[in-house]
Amino acid sequence: MVSSMGLKTGYLARHLVLLKVCPMTSLIKTIAASTFFALLISVTPSMAEQPLVSSQWLKTHLNKENILILDIRSRLSGGSQKVFEEAHIPGAIYSNYLTAGWRVKNAEGTPNMLPDVARLEALLSEVGIEEEDHVIIIPAGKKAVDMGSAARVYWTLKMSGHNNISILNGGFKGWLADKANPIETGKTEADPSIYTVNLRTDILATKADVKTAINKNTTLIDNRPHDQFIGVNKHPVSKQNGTIPNSKNIPESWLTVNGGGEFRSAKSLLGVYTAQGVKTKNLEINFCNTGHWASLGWFVSYEILGNKNSKLYDGSMVEWTTDASILTKQHLLIN
Repeated sequence: MVSSMGLKTGYLARHLVLLKVCPMTSLIKTIAASTFFALLISVTPSMAEQPLVSSQWLKTHLNKENILILDIRSRLSGGSQKVFEEAHIPGAIYSNYLTAGWRVKNAEGTPNMLPDVARLEALLSEVGIEEEDHVIIIPAGKKAVDMGSAARVYWTLKMSGHNNISILNGGFKGWLADKANPIETGKTEADPSIYTVNLRTDILATKADVKTAINKNTTLIDNRPHDQFIGVNKHPVSKQNGTIPNSKNIPESWLTVNGGGEFRSAKSLLGVYTAQGVKTKNLEINFCNTGHWASLGWFVSYEILGNKNSKLYDGSMVEWTTDASILTKQHLLIN
C-alpha cells in the first residue's frame, strides 16, 4: 500500500532546510527544533495500534493510507465468501478463518495449530498485508466465539511480528447497527504483497512449557465452558476428560458482554478475574481445546488488562491428552 509519509517527510525536510539557512537567535532555533520534532512524531506511524477500535473510529479511517480491513467471517457465525459478497465494509479483503490457513494440522497430527513460517508468509502475502499496514480484523460479532476467531487471527499476526493490528469491537454486527455506516457488495481482490515473517516466541506456550508451569508460579487459565473444565463433557478429539492440573476456569463467554460480540470493559474483566482467583500480573498461560477460545482469554489478559506475561498454548487439551502419561484433573467424576 502507498504511504503518505513521502509527502509529510518532504514537507518536514523543506522546513529543516529553512532552519539551517535562516538567521535566527538561539531561542528561535530551540523553538523551531522542538516544533520540527513534534511534527515528526505526529506523522510517524506508531509501532502498535490500539487493540480494539469502534465502528465510529473505523468509519472515520476508511480512506486513510495503510489501513487494511480483513474480514474473517466463517461458518462458525454463518459466514462465507457468498455472505461476504452480499455485504461487507467498503474496501475489506476476505479471508475465511476456518479455510484460509490461519490454523493447520502440524507434523504430529495435532489440528488447528500455528502455521510454520513458510505458510504464514504465503497467507499474509496472499491477503496483501505489508509491514506498515494497520490491519483491522472484522469478525461477525454475533457471539463470543466470533471474537475468538478475531483474537486468534490477532495472535497469529502478532506471532508473525506484525504489531499494527486492531479488532473491530462488535464486529460486522456492530457495524450494521448504525444505518449510516456504508456497505459494499461484490467481490474484492487483494493486492498481493511479499511479507517476511519475524516469528516471536514470547507469546507462545508449548506442551513442555505447560508441564513446567504446573508446579511453578504460573497461572494456568482454562477458557473452555465450565462443564468441560470440571470434566462432565469433553471435546470430541480429546482423549481424556478434565483439565490441566492447578488451572483456573474463566469461560470464554464471560469475557464479552452477555457472551456477545462486544468485549467487557477492563474494570468488568478485572472483576471476573478476581472472582475466579486469577491475578493479572503473574506469568500466565491460556488454553482450551484447540487454542480458539483461549485466544480470547489471551487477548483479554495481554491487551485489555495489560499482562505482557501472557502466553497462548495453541495445542491445548487436544494435544495435551494425546500423551497417555499425562493425567488431567477431573473435578467431577462421571461414570
